[in-house]
Amino acid sequence: MLPAVLRLVTIPISHYCEKARWALERAGIPYREERHVQAIHRIAARRAGGGATVPVLVTPERVLGESEEILVWIDQQTPPEHRRLMYIHMLAQRKLMLRFNNQGVPRWEDRALRLGWPLAVRWARRELGVTPGIEVDDEAAVWREFDFVAELLADGREYLCGERFGAADLTFAALSASVIVPPIYGVPLPQPELLPAHTASLVRQARGHPAGGYALRLFADHRRETVA
Repeated sequence: MLPAVLRLVTIPISHYCEKARWALERAGIPYREERHVQAIHRIAARRAGGGATVPVLVTPERVLGESEEILVWIDQQTPPEHRRLMYIHMLAQRKLMLRFNNQGVPRWEDRALRLGWPLAVRWARRELGVTPGIEVDDEAAVWREFDFVAELLADGREYLCGERFGAADLTFAALSASVIVPPIYGVPLPQPELLPAHTASLVRQARGHPAGGYALRLFADHRRETVA
């Protein structure tokens, strides 16, 4: 269980610190920010248990001294609505799920999952916390995130943070892939024409959203070169 307030050591103007602040606030995790000027921040960071750089996030279990570490930790504290929503849709589609899920895995793993499919479904539902009606809340959470990104893009910016493609853009696009199923991806994904009608409708709605369209553009512009 998280404490009421975490401690975040920062340089106020630092974009790395902004990344940590933003992630904590988006996840709804309370924190107390301890701000310092440059140079003195090194002393504060070390006293907090980090290294020479900020941000430093002090949690009950450990001290996180890199913005990337902080984002990973925050991700572990928040429910995976995007991923879970699509699993809810796809676990009922055994043949389609196995066809795309098992691409390139060892043959014995493919066979084991096929033979143990009912057990795998029960395990997945338990691990993801799938309960009756949860898809309604998950879908609402997805649209909230999409609306938030759309608000950021409404000022005409080309990327979420800064003037070039960065970690925030990559992260958003990658996590959106489960609902936009981009045609360009590390492995082929089932496109809407292969999906059940209600799932295809969700995908088309996500693609038609300004944030979903943005994620598709990121895949087309920045993933194509590595997949091709």
